[in-house]
Amino acid sequence: MKVDVLLGLQWGDEGKGKIVDVLTPYYNVIARFQGGPNAGHTLKFQDKKHVLHTIPSGIFRQNAKNVIGNGVVVDPVILKKELEALEAMDVPFGERILISRKAHLILPTHRLLDAASEASKGKEKIGSTLKGIGPTYMDKTGRNGLRIGDIELPTFKEKYNKLKGKHLDLLQRYDGFVVVGLEEMEAAFFEGVEWIKKLQIIDSEYYLNKQVSKQQRVLAEGAQGSLLDIDFGSYPFVTSSNTIAAGACTGLGIAPNKIGEVYGIFKAYCTRVGSGPFPTELFDEDGKTIAAVGSEFGATTGRPRRCGWLDLPALKYTVMLNGVTKLIMMKADVLSEVENIKVCTHYKVNGDITDVFPYSIEEQPHPIYKTFKSWKTDLTGLTTEDELPQELKDYINYLEKEIGIPIAIVSVGPDRKQTIQREAFEIK
Repeated sequence: MKVDVLLGLQWGDEGKGKIVDVLTPYYNVIARFQGGPNAGHTLKFQDKKHVLHTIPSGIFRQNAKNVIGNGVVVDPVILKKELEALEAMDVPFGERILISRKAHLILPTHRLLDAASEASKGKEKIGSTLKGIGPTYMDKTGRNGLRIGDIELPTFKEKYNKLKGKHLDLLQRYDGFVVVGLEEMEAAFFEGVEWIKKLQIIDSEYYLNKQVSKQQRVLAEGAQGSLLDIDFGSYPFVTSSNTIAAGACTGLGIAPNKIGEVYGIFKAYCTRVGSGPFPTELFDEDGKTIAAVGSEFGATTGRPRRCGWLDLPALKYTVMLNGVTKLIMMKADVLSEVENIKVCTHYKVNGDITDVFPYSIEEQPHPIYKTFKSWKTDLTGLTTEDELPQELKDYINYLEKEIGIPIAIVSVGPDRKQTIQREAFEIK
């Protein structure tokens, strides 16, 4: 049995939470492999919206265990809020959630360092969510971090105070930054730690490999998007972890030869939150329409998302990096509201035509577009592929031909029921 991977192919916010929820009945284990509470995975069912930041998106299904893997960074305060929300809904999280001993903890001072660092950048801000993600990963790679397993040790408080002291020394180097409210933040942190102790704390690498050997189906759930990958994204406007499929191996302890299907999720258009290059960004009425109809606001930050046309060179790039085997297209229903739809097929850079994703943000590629007729049809009530308007079928066929990968699922609305499985969809 192989481990399947599901991840985003753009700048995040592609709709991963919904699709994980839809696919969970086919799997026994859902495992988050990177990122932290900077993620916001939105699910909708029974006319209710649910936003998850740390907990895997299979939590609302009875059949699956949900693993927070070693590659994830965990803020006990935010995790506690998520657990309290599940408790209020009578979701038995103690039975369904397992957390890796090797996952790193986000301390209150990590969040302060994040805020101080971002403020010091001025106009060069990268658009951090200010959740302490970057400083936590820096301590991880610097071999200073605290892990979930440390909360089981009698020396945990001593370890915590040592790292806090280091952070406070660093904060003194930021001119004008004042530490405020740390005692209250710490009180909430330690309350969150007590809630973590209610979960099953495991050696997740052993657990997951055992599930694979028992022929249990495992789905690795990515966070953020491939264009935010620390190595291959639009650096430096990226996140602090490896968001591509390779991150599932290091973030869960799964060998590369155990990876099976790679589901790549993309919107029928593009969005981005925060700073950074965005070649196809729209500043016209089409952009405003897409933002309004698509409710394009960040699930974690609430910030409005920048909107633009689908970027085919960028999409081909992330398909290549991830070894995508099946594509999933989200928010096709949103483009029903525009007159004509454009797809960027190439870039023009310094007079040359290319489809290579640029190395430098200074290159400022000019997009070259192909125009399609909009379907101008309400898709939200459709349930089968045959019902799709011809214009949408033409759009899908074009993308499949250009990318060389089948589009297995088309989403036509935010609810789990508004999901059309095409002929290419099959879980072996």
